[in-house]
Amino acid sequence: MGLGCGTLGRVERIVRRLIGLVLLLFAAVPAHAAVLSSSAQAEIDALLNRLGTSKCQFYRNGSWHSGSEARDHLQMKLDYLVEKGLITDSEEFIEKAGTESSISGQPYKVRCPNQQDQPSAVWLGSELRKIRQKDSK
Repeated sequence: MGLGCGTLGRVERIVRRLIGLVLLLFAAVPAHAAVLSSSAQAEIDALLNRLGTSKCQFYRNGSWHSGSEARDHLQMKLDYLVEKGLITDSEEFIEKAGTESSISGQPYKVRCPNQQDQPSAVWLGSELRKIRQKDSK
């Protein structure tokens, strides 16, 4: 038993709509994703290294973690953002990966010996400025 003309017409319309939807989705994807420059990558690597080797602790999602655990976590977020072409510089890395949990929305904090807790974006921004000052000399 074959398909009737009415059924065939409906299937054809559905297929055409699906093809149109797929084409629309492809059109919505940027043709050229953002690329992280080698200088930005070097800055972020230096930033993550400073965090990982520091005696500071990193607060995320309700608990404190070592600097090396924080480095590993932020490296994972960096890898995702680079793969998706979502960051182009160090400031965007801090904003999109180092400021708050993408799961809970809770802000990250940094606690270093003999210092007050501070928002991670403040600590990361300060360290980035130190990296840039060192590189400019």
